[in-house]
Amino acid sequence: MAFTLEQLNAAPLAEAAQMLDGLYEHTPWIAEAALAERPFASLAQLKYAMVRKLAQAPREAQLALVRAHPELAGKAMVSKTLTAESTNEQSKAGLTNCTPEEFARIQQLNTDYNARFGFPFILAVRGPRGLGLPKQEIIDTFARRLDNPVDFELAEALRNIHRIAEIRLNDKFGYEPLLGYDVWDWHEKLAQHSDEGYAEKGQLTVTYLTDAHRACAQRISHWMRDCGFDEVEIDAVGNVVGRYRPAQDGSKYLITGSHYDTVRNGGKYDGRLGIFVPMACVRELHRQHKRLPFGIEVVAFAEEEGQRYKATFLGSGALVGDFNNAWLEQKDADGITLRAAMQHAGLCIDDIPKLRRDVAQYLGFIEVHIEQGPVLNELDIPLGVVTSINGSARYVGEFIGMASHAGTTPMDRRRDAAVGTAELALYIEKRAAQDGDSVATMGQLLVPSGSVNVVPGRCQFSLDLRAPTNAQRDAMVSDILAELQAIAKRRGLRVQTELSMQASAAPSAPAWQQRWEEAVRALGLPVHCMPSGAGHDAMKLHEVMPQAMLFVRGINSGISHNPLESTTADDMQLAVDAFSHVLNQLAQETA
Repeated sequence: MAFTLEQLNAAPLAEAAQMLDGLYEHTPWIAEAALAERPFASLAQLKYAMVRKLAQAPREAQLALVRAHPELAGKAMVSKTLTAESTNEQSKAGLTNCTPEEFARIQQLNTDYNARFGFPFILAVRGPRGLGLPKQEIIDTFARRLDNPVDFELAEALRNIHRIAEIRLNDKFGYEPLLGYDVWDWHEKLAQHSDEGYAEKGQLTVTYLTDAHRACAQRISHWMRDCGFDEVEIDAVGNVVGRYRPAQDGSKYLITGSHYDTVRNGGKYDGRLGIFVPMACVRELHRQHKRLPFGIEVVAFAEEEGQRYKATFLGSGALVGDFNNAWLEQKDADGITLRAAMQHAGLCIDDIPKLRRDVAQYLGFIEVHIEQGPVLNELDIPLGVVTSINGSARYVGEFIGMASHAGTTPMDRRRDAAVGTAELALYIEKRAAQDGDSVATMGQLLVPSGSVNVVPGRCQFSLDLRAPTNAQRDAMVSDILAELQAIAKRRGLRVQTELSMQASAAPSAPAWQQRWEEAVRALGLPVHCMPSGAGHDAMKLHEVMPQAMLFVRGINSGISHNPLESTTADDMQLAVDAFSHVLNQLAQETA
């Protein structure tokens, strides 16, 4: 029989500890220490209390926990001496039924891993949905993580142990993140559509107005209707728009959403999470026959990534009146103009100006998004509140020196353009770190016609500079450009730079950020505020109305724009719960 949180909070310590026995393999002290923080308002709060207790423990205790876990498909499994929990987990992943080849491969990986790290490989083999990972995915993850630094891999092992404990805790308390499952399943089904040339390779790529892109739009529109939206349409740029009417006609709407296009060979959750979380919330309102004092408009933006055409934020830009007609003459790699692609898709170009929203009819814009970074994952926190979407500036530049013989040119006579660029790269790293939340990247370096025995006479480079505020960005840009000139002077170089792109920061509206903070706090979770280094559709809506974002933790080191991008059904459930809480806050404020 499943336990309840009320029972756990009221039970004597010894009895409560017994309820949590087995969460951490042969290591009861973690749950026992967390119980000192009772009462817990939610299982999520209990989970985080255990995360914090382990994080505060000495390294020796952490290593002891990792070493208490059995190897995957190892000796304990063969001898049937696994704990009941481990037996269940390895069985769900099919590890108790390996082929001889699979078993041999896993045994070799176990040997190699233990030799490198000194502890067993830990993976939450029941996976992000709880159903069990495919054996090949387990083997691939095993092999990939062999390349990690030791300290990083220990932290990754501990993160997987917490995920194992989370699933075991759910089992003990009979808890299922049912809405999280639905959101997770929607992602899986939508990922079945991929562009020609990528689908055959098992890669996810959905670019603007391809067959796969249009199929995604159709599927989202059908799901919106199934969820109970009153109006669903595919608009003049391919956005899928669902509207759930307010309790009284004429009331304002809350607008939310994100994009459904992807980068090439990308992940399943970037953008799409921000469509499916509010869809789940609307479906629950519909099931309860409930209307709010405001309407809800969910927009699945057709284009954000700028992959097929250089028209980034085309979908959300159209809603704020920012559609550049010059884009219509752009051609893709096959020579097809944007105009022709839109006409072929049956979109009415003449109607695009009509998509501009009347700001007076809206309360604001909120967006849920996978973090696309490692911060929440490393902190083991499922949700983060965005304070600002970073402003950015991009430059292309070139140092010009003198190409000369690598053997005959003395070190104090050189005008080495590549070394000047390297010095700049080290400076931007140091300068960005001074601000904490600023970032600076030199993503491209090129020595034209470079040779192993020639001192580089030219070196081309790029700069990507981002910060939470325009003032912070501009100060960093000023310092970097000044240092660039100083480097050129010291080294006898010439330098050329050109600003290729600049975008303003989009700070979250304080009232809306506070609503997200209150929602996270109500779930029993710590409120972690952070800037967004990536751009989002919220940046466009920020131009005309207040906006704020919620981040959801990504696993696999928070990697994004990559097939390894992932998050769990439990974290998706928390995002749905947080979104619903914001809706309830607004309902009370506007009633």
